Amino acid sequence: MLAATLDTWGFRVALVDSAPNRPNVVARIGRPGGRTLMFNGHVDTVGVEGMTHAPFDPVITDGHLFGRGSCDMKGGVAAMCAAAVHAADAGLTGEIIVAAVTDEEWQSAGTASLIATGVRADAAIVTEPTRLAIGPAHRGFAWVVVTVHGIAAHGSRYDIGVDANTMAGLLLSELDEYQRTVLPQRTHPLLGRGSFHAARISGGQGLSTYADVCRVEFERRTLPGDTGEGFAAEVRAACARVAARASRFRADVEVTFVQAPNDIAVDAPIMQSLGCAIEDVEETAPVIEGLSYWTDAALLSAAGIPAICYGPGDIRLAHSATEWVPVSEVRRATAVLAQAAITWCGVR
Repeated sequence: MLAATLDTWGFRVALVDSAPNRPNVVARIGRPGGRTLMFNGHVDTVGVEGMTHAPFDPVITDGHLFGRGSCDMKGGVAAMCAAAVHAADAGLTGEIIVAAVTDEEWQSAGTASLIATGVRADAAIVTEPTRLAIGPAHRGFAWVVVTVHGIAAHGSRYDIGVDANTMAGLLLSELDEYQRTVLPQRTHPLLGRGSFHAARISGGQGLSTYADVCRVEFERRTLPGDTGEGFAAEVRAACARVAARASRFRADVEVTFVQAPNDIAVDAPIMQSLGCAIEDVEETAPVIEGLSYWTDAALLSAAGIPAICYGPGDIRLAHSATEWVPVSEVRRATAVLAQAAITWCGVR
């Protein structure tokens, strides 16, 4: 439906599969050969269990558009598509690429595929919900699995059993101390400090058996300069400290998935263009904030496309039981994004 709409609006539209039957919409408008600006947004959503209103029945009440994905991030997608049309009507000398991508909510397959197929631009704006602030930076994340080994034995055989669950508890305590004392010393001016948490813990087979294995899955929220292997090294160092006190402690550490942070300079050209557009349209100075959540902007920046975030809606409503976006913010974002595209691409 989106591809057909953009086609009727005058875009040059292509559907490019990111996975079987999961196409990205890549639509271009303006003049090829000039300066290019990408508007990027994902069209997938999370589940709907527990929602307090009909998830896919868009209703506007008191100026708020309700529905699953209205905030995260159909409001931003609508704003970027309409903005591209308004900018093109001004007679661009450059080109706008609208990339409506799949599967951001699951390992960002859509934008990863977009990059792999060679789509490039001179800069990008990802229209995730920022409450109309500019987000040039956000944390990354790394997933690490620690497998703590024990020795299975009958519950009465304390002399030979090694409880993997208890050993994992020693590691959790050691890492909690590390998080409280070391991580606060490393900060970023927009993002603050990094963090991690034990997301899932599983171990043991029965009440009368020593657990032979305990599996702990960690997520580390990373700052620019942090890496997944760096987090694994932090965990291995904590394991070594525990083993120095508890000789029967043994564990394996594995990095399972990593997404890098994003960090665009506040004086970068795309920041200046978007900031000037906000000043022109809103008649107020732009608000610049670090984002608490991860976005596809990091993938674009890593591919050589400086990417920042700006869009309608409040991330606190994303994935929530009641999700909505202010219609007024969608309209304001449309006007600002159109002006930013005109500023960036130029007009005849």
